Amino acid sequence: MKLQLLTGMALLLVFSLPLQSHSQIHPTKESLSGLYPGKAYSPYASRSFPDKVYWGDTHLHTRLSADAGLFGNTLGLEEAYRFARGEEVTAASNQPVRLARPLDWLVIADHSDAMGFAEDIARGAPNIIAYPEGKRWYEGLQAGGQESADAALDLITTFAQGKMPVALMAEYSPGAKIYSSVWERVVNAAEKYNDPGKFTTIIGFEWTSLVKGNNLHRNVLLRDGSNRALQVLPMVTQPPVGSTDPMELYKWLETYESKTGGSALAIAHNGNLSNGLMFPLDAEYTGRKVDASYVKLRNKWEPLYEWTQIKGDGEAHPFLSPDDEFADYETWDAGNLDLSEAKTKDMLAREYAREALKNGMMLETKFGTNPYKFGAVGSTDAHTSLSAVEEDNFFGKATNAEPSPKRMQHPFTKTDKGAFEGYQLTASGYTGVWARENSREAIWDAMSRKEVYATTGPRMIVRFFGGWDYAENDLKSRAPAFLGYEKGVPMGSDLRARAGSKAPTFMVYALRDPIGANLDRIQIVKGWLDADGNTHEKSYNVTWSGDRKADRNGKIPAVGNTVDLKNATWYNTIGASELGTVWTDPDFNPAQKAFYYARVLEIPTPRWIVYDAFRFGIEIPKGAKTTGQERAYTSPIWYNPN
Repeated sequence: MKLQLLTGMALLLVFSLPLQSHSQIHPTKESLSGLYPGKAYSPYASRSFPDKVYWGDTHLHTRLSADAGLFGNTLGLEEAYRFARGEEVTAASNQPVRLARPLDWLVIADHSDAMGFAEDIARGAPNIIAYPEGKRWYEGLQAGGQESADAALDLITTFAQGKMPVALMAEYSPGAKIYSSVWERVVNAAEKYNDPGKFTTIIGFEWTSLVKGNNLHRNVLLRDGSNRALQVLPMVTQPPVGSTDPMELYKWLETYESKTGGSALAIAHNGNLSNGLMFPLDAEYTGRKVDASYVKLRNKWEPLYEWTQIKGDGEAHPFLSPDDEFADYETWDAGNLDLSEAKTKDMLAREYAREALKNGMMLETKFGTNPYKFGAVGSTDAHTSLSAVEEDNFFGKATNAEPSPKRMQHPFTKTDKGAFEGYQLTASGYTGVWARENSREAIWDAMSRKEVYATTGPRMIVRFFGGWDYAENDLKSRAPAFLGYEKGVPMGSDLRARAGSKAPTFMVYALRDPIGANLDRIQIVKGWLDADGNTHEKSYNVTWSGDRKADRNGKIPAVGNTVDLKNATWYNTIGASELGTVWTDPDFNPAQKAFYYARVLEIPTPRWIVYDAFRFGIEIPKGAKTTGQERAYTSPIWYNPN
């Protein structure tokens, strides 16, 4: 195929692949006449806009995280960075592993609470085994296998329920010598592997707020190097020095910036495991009312949200979006993080990205600021030190879920409230960042301005622009980013103000992952707020592969399915290598607030369990989903009539 002859850079810069769909691009003489609107003849010289996608993971754990270490992870910071930049390493399960393609950047976000605790458990440190809990965890880890996994889950539950031994935790908290030395190791390793232009490391940690098992975790990302990062110690949640209250985290972020002159942001994740606490509407879990202060601080410090990862997809839920045929993707909705409380339907509206984007507009009308005006990132949350989430190279959530004939047979978590089955682990995700260079500053700045998008793993190239005057010829130029920025705004932005009732136009295009599956369709998802303060949503099919026809409701037939389950493969005989269009909102009301984001779907491909079944010669558990349509979610573009 022509696709295989092109380099990744050619795909990105010239978009020279032919479309295989009704939206095939045929450049006209008129469009070609404006092909080079830059300052030089060369369209790649004198550019002033972000013109490259850099791939990375905002959320990876090493053995320094207490749960990761107890699950049996023996790989540390060095192995995590070496693996991410493309080197082969030996996994904790003693298997050789390597990425198909290196990542461009990485955030190691080990849990700030008890950072380094698991290393001392592993060596049987006297200060730990002096406690009954510590001795129990040590013995479980030494036993290995399921006993080690049970010990890790016991630790997670003890932590989640706020029952960790206070005196023991004080030794692994800010202010203790052990803790300071571990943080220095984290920062120094990031500095060692940061190689601007080739591989970027961003210093970070995970603030692991759990309220009776309800997930309120945030990853904190610093823009800065060791000169600033070593002036502070991470925020923790355990007493006596920590707090599970996000408002206290915002104070820590404010203090960091004022003390160091640096910059920081926070990224929440897994609202689907918060049992309704992640996106409050009336009051926070503390009972404090959602007010003007809360919405302003959340808007300031949380520009992004993690839409997809190993513990389920967080874009939408079929109960909340019954008219969206693609809303039920890798759904985890049995209960909260430790399954100490089962899920009820009334919790769902405060858990998912799309619903939060809608409710954010409602809160903005009330308080003047939208607290949920976030962009989209995808991350792994792997606790293996391995950012490996390709379906055919999936090394799981934790060491006990690394490749083996048994990993999909036993539950990842199970209580009397429900279960997260082993085969439900989601091979996801990565973040694509639009930036001009691969550096710590450029990557962080792109995140801050939300010019980023999430994928469930494939590295498809996606552009999304919004404006008022895009025309089909703007896309036909084959260099649409010039006019994308000139005539409008990119993903993560607000539409420019304009008088009148003319509907906005959106330019969206996508190229398939060069070694991945063809594309099924591109959709634009819209949410809006009506005059009565009610929220609404609609998913529009805006371009798709093949000669399928939309019915009067805009629905199109399924793309088909070429998956060969027996041989764990699929065929790119359906779908398109490239899709793009200019779309005008047919239901625009200039008086209504709205947001728009693009969702790009691949053709069906095998889930990781199919590769396990093929390679190990085992049966797939009954009821397990064997195929899925991997996807990308762009950060939204917002419209505000005011």
